[in-house]
Amino acid sequence: MTAESVGEDEADACPKHMQFGPCGGVRPDGQCEMRPGPCAFPETVLWDGAPAEAPRVMAPLILTDFSCLPFDTADVAATAHALADSCDAVLVGEHQNRPDFPPTLMGRLLLESGVQPWITLSCRDRNRVVLEQELRGLALTGVQTVLCVTGDGRAYDVRPDVTQTFDLDGPRLVALAADVGVTAAVPETPSAPPVSGRPLRLVQKQRAGAGIAVLNHMSAPAVVADFMASARAAGLAIPVLAAVAVITDELSAAVLQGLPGLAVDPAVVDSVLGAPDPVEAGIEAAVAEARALLAIDGVDGVNVSGLASGAGTRAGAEIKAEVGRRIRQGREAR
Repeated sequence: MTAESVGEDEADACPKHMQFGPCGGVRPDGQCEMRPGPCAFPETVLWDGAPAEAPRVMAPLILTDFSCLPFDTADVAATAHALADSCDAVLVGEHQNRPDFPPTLMGRLLLESGVQPWITLSCRDRNRVVLEQELRGLALTGVQTVLCVTGDGRAYDVRPDVTQTFDLDGPRLVALAADVGVTAAVPETPSAPPVSGRPLRLVQKQRAGAGIAVLNHMSAPAVVADFMASARAAGLAIPVLAAVAVITDELSAAVLQGLPGLAVDPAVVDSVLGAPDPVEAGIEAAVAEARALLAIDGVDGVNVSGLASGAGTRAGAEIKAEVGRRIRQGREAR
């Protein structure tokens, strides 16, 4: 299916105004995350623009989620310092329930703090003009990689006074980033319906200009292995990072278990939370998952991901840093 073959009724039915769906937020039963009824895209829409050739990029071994207090430059610097020696880059996400520093400013702050940031740009809260501005600004600042996402739909009771924009969708933002000369990273959710179409969807993002991919959490490394085999068979050639869940308490587990499209092994969660030392157990579980994922053909690195701790951003950063250090030590010891 191409964008042209999607009927107007289907395209208009998508609350995110997507042309190249489906998004990663499709519920397990195939329902749309933003309105009652099924997803407007029962199958992957093929990229119908000119295929873009993304520059070959070196995949980081360890990409770590970056979380800090909002609008707190001191916490930005302190969190960056805690992570700096444990990863190759940090992934800066977005929040639907509160604003953060503008992406260009956050990129500069992190570069000055000694870490290489991957900045997430979503289409939910920015129109095309603002997305172009941020891409140009990030490139000028020295940020090399941008995670291009359509964006989760804001829940009906979260900031109802704020308009959701969705001028573009993820694949079209990828093409815009590639045109600007920024490396476009893309997410993919192997567990979201239609599951059989997800490998092909990632290939379509590659055709749009994506240079690297980050997979969402899966319930087991075997699921990732199956996805990678299908994606490579469909023509995927860009590097791929697989997500590693870092859980040490009830809150960090609930955050990962409550997000659409994420699958976490409940047996691992129960084992960690029931351990005499949940922090140590959570670190060891994350390192074991990372080692299993890195052994999969086509997985080039891992995204150390999650809140990690309900005790605050600094505690979470220190836990993720320890996970990163142990992963690196294990690779160096081989």
